[in-house]
Amino acid sequence: MRKRTLFQKKAAVAAVCFVLIFISACKKDAMKAPDTSTAASTDKLKTDAIGVSGPKAVCYVEVNNYDIRDVGKYKLSTGQQLFDIAIIFAANINYNTTTHTAVLAYNTQTQAVLTGHTTYIQTLQAKGIKVLLSILGNHQGAGICNFPTQAAATAFAQLLSNAVTTYGLDGIDFDDEYADYGTNGTGQPNSSSFVYLVTALRSLMPSKIISFYDYGPAASHLSFNGVTVGSKVNYSWNAIYGTYSVPNVPGLAKSSLGPAAIDIQSTSASTAASLATQTVNNAYGIYLCYNLSNADTHTYLTSVSNALYGKSTIYTP
Repeated sequence: MRKRTLFQKKAAVAAVCFVLIFISACKKDAMKAPDTSTAASTDKLKTDAIGVSGPKAVCYVEVNNYDIRDVGKYKLSTGQQLFDIAIIFAANINYNTTTHTAVLAYNTQTQAVLTGHTTYIQTLQAKGIKVLLSILGNHQGAGICNFPTQAAATAFAQLLSNAVTTYGLDGIDFDDEYADYGTNGTGQPNSSSFVYLVTALRSLMPSKIISFYDYGPAASHLSFNGVTVGSKVNYSWNAIYGTYSVPNVPGLAKSSLGPAAIDIQSTSASTAASLATQTVNNAYGIYLCYNLSNADTHTYLTSVSNALYGKSTIYTP
């Protein structure tokens, strides 16, 4: 129901080339060293859940179907957590047709995780795992790439910052999917929107994580007036599961990029291991996983952790 294979991605691209502002419920079916002002410091924000040398393991969880706490059930054989970052998939950018503004929205399952943050989010944080909230469109014409003005982008950034504070999150992940730009009379993607958004959010959250799922129109609008998205986000990763492709995000070092992406439920173990080996051999800092279920998948994940860290994975329900 979300991230897709190469074939699915290409199909989605054809539908995604539209335009503007916000959207509402978790649907899938339906990150350079900072500048001296507001950019984030990679050193300061470094996650250390694993505590061993190697790429950070990032995991998206479809909370419509699965429990985000499952991310914390996997450890390396030496006791460290397997995953450094867990991402709640997802909240939405909805469009208010009365006020003509973007609004932040949650479906029932996402709202339950956030409202129950002491049970869900803090449980992972107590294990050293950072927890982010993914933000994506909702077929209403609003998205991260079509804010019509800097003020509009800044207003939405404030909503995101408020959510991070309210629910004790470690940051925000941006995903430019399902916006259906142009719907409800919204605008098409523009060159300033995403840069304005991440610039405002970095100013509001100087010590939090901001990441970018490298996909959609936003992937083609990563600089404006000399400011790069890479100078404001901490990480970016490939969005096509089962493939290896380095995100082209000016301003981000290799240690902040994830060229390998897998769907745990559909990418073969051999491919997952091969992608992990490439990540290590080429000295990239992120390995992306999607679609962790409530089933015990430690055998599959061992194929990844052996390649990333030289250690097997154990399941601790």
